[in-house]
Amino acid sequence: MKKIVFLPFLFLSLILTQCSKDDPANEPTPDFKAANLLATGASANDILANDTYSTMVIEAVYNPGFRPTALAMADFVSFLEDRTFKTDISVVYREIPSEGVETFSIQQAADLEADIRTLYNEDDTIAIYIYFSDTNSEGDDPENQLVTLGASYRNTSMIIYEKTIKSLAAQSSSISEADIEAATLMHEFGHLFGLVDLGTPQVNQHQDPIAPNHCVVDNCLMLAEIQFGGGMMGMLQSLSAKGIAAPALDAECILDLQANGGK
Repeated sequence: MKKIVFLPFLFLSLILTQCSKDDPANEPTPDFKAANLLATGASANDILANDTYSTMVIEAVYNPGFRPTALAMADFVSFLEDRTFKTDISVVYREIPSEGVETFSIQQAADLEADIRTLYNEDDTIAIYIYFSDTNSEGDDPENQLVTLGASYRNTSMIIYEKTIKSLAAQSSSISEADIEAATLMHEFGHLFGLVDLGTPQVNQHQDPIAPNHCVVDNCLMLAEIQFGGGMMGMLQSLSAKGIAAPALDAECILDLQANGGK
């Protein structure tokens, strides 16, 4: 998807990370599911504002041993509270059996969601589905050191490749699993917010002309560097050296969100 300085662990500068916003073909579905089966970014205003939906529930589904860390989820929810006008944001955790495969495609993720997702938009609550998988992405290319951390593939749907995140964290003594999880969750949710120009129009031009739906402002959470040019680990290492705990949205991205009902 859509989805600098390298310090210790220079070998990590060769690791690339990518995100994906592919929209798999949808089979006919019951009407109550239709509002959750739109293109990525299509529900940006519904997520940001509270005109239609005043509350948000996140269905966090995970395989055994791959539940997201409490610290990452706390940071993630704080990020949502800072950027949306939702009066309440809750997380419902649910463990499911492993799929028993090594890799998982976006289409497989969408097919699994159709079978296991239980929460959909209802009344004044918008529902978000996140699957924390014990697999790597089907699109990974280890020989070229290309790995995928997450993908936002519909308007309220994401997959996080926890196995890949754990593998990257194990290679660093300074960047934790929670650091990578939180940054990945926030980056992918940035696309659900409609960034950059993916359902939330730009107030000022700041979209990367080479990597659409990503930002060009230095150190922004929506930079394409999270996908290319050193990837997530390079960004986290660089920010850590500057005393910055985690990547954040830049002023231009925040301005776009504010113009589309966020804060």
